[in-house]
Amino acid sequence: MWKSGFKWMFLIIGTTIGAGYASGRELWEFFGHGSGLAIVLFVIFFVMSCNVIMTISYKKSSTEYRPVLKEIVGKKLSPFYDVMIFVYLYTTTVVMMSGSGATGQAFNFPYWWGIAFIAIMLVLLFLKDISGLLSINQIILPILIFGLLYVLLTFIHDQNLHLFSHWREQHNWPSAFPFTALNILPLIAVLGAVGDKVTSKQEIWIASIGSGLTLGIVTYVYNNSLIQIAEEIIVFEIPLFAILSNYPFYMVLFMSILLWFAIFTTAASGVLGITTRLAGYFKLPFWLLVAAILATMIPLTTLGFSTLVSILYPLYGLLNLYVLTRLLLFPLWNKNG
Repeated sequence: MWKSGFKWMFLIIGTTIGAGYASGRELWEFFGHGSGLAIVLFVIFFVMSCNVIMTISYKKSSTEYRPVLKEIVGKKLSPFYDVMIFVYLYTTTVVMMSGSGATGQAFNFPYWWGIAFIAIMLVLLFLKDISGLLSINQIILPILIFGLLYVLLTFIHDQNLHLFSHWREQHNWPSAFPFTALNILPLIAVLGAVGDKVTSKQEIWIASIGSGLTLGIVTYVYNNSLIQIAEEIIVFEIPLFAILSNYPFYMVLFMSILLWFAIFTTAASGVLGITTRLAGYFKLPFWLLVAAILATMIPLTTLGFSTLVSILYPLYGLLNLYVLTRLLLFPLWNKNG
């Protein structure tokens, strides 16, 4: 029970902690000053949402996200959100591949090497279907979480900062809603694909509460660190490097590797959602379908996706508020729940 619960917990965290989150950019966009209560509300909303999504996928023994989506938003809206999820997963995975290319460039490797490397790793990951992703998450995610917390807590200690010095003002509490909403869509896709592998409700509670608390702690500590360097963040594309600016090169190298891990786990979750959605249309081995999907993405990594993402993500955040509302109120309006 506990082992399976942690397996799903790391799948949830791996889907949520992308390059945007791990770099600090996504957190700074939503939180910042006066956000302690917002982060607490995010944890509550996140735990409730994960619990509902996993419970539905468990009851339906789903192998892809459509049955779960239909239960959440209804038959009329599910085709619209189906397209939304697919486009979201596709564009996010392309952005992650571009991020891998950019990470390679930071170490003086050609851009295409970074893209080829992540593509090959993703195909190898899915040679054993979904089990490869679940196994690698249990190795990568603890390293990523503890590494991130180590750097942040070291920074807080070195700067003599106080973790609870920003609780006087809590004006930013509404940001909990769009931040949670933005992260819901990929979770429906990923958790909807593993419903047939969940064996008990206890696993669901362990995964939901464990992932919510872990993300809440990391988010709070990260946000507290970013507040201290608010003026410097403007100069840095990746806020994490502003925190690391006064540390030795090996710390920067270590965190750059962890950032790539975050890129990889998010790309893997995106590929899982896309592949399980398309698997019914193609009689191909899982890994071969993954390779075919990635092949369509590689040419798109040359395009400037920053504009696309800046338009799509806020739009998704707004549209997902409806999904979040349905999830939070699900126990009330679902008579069979």
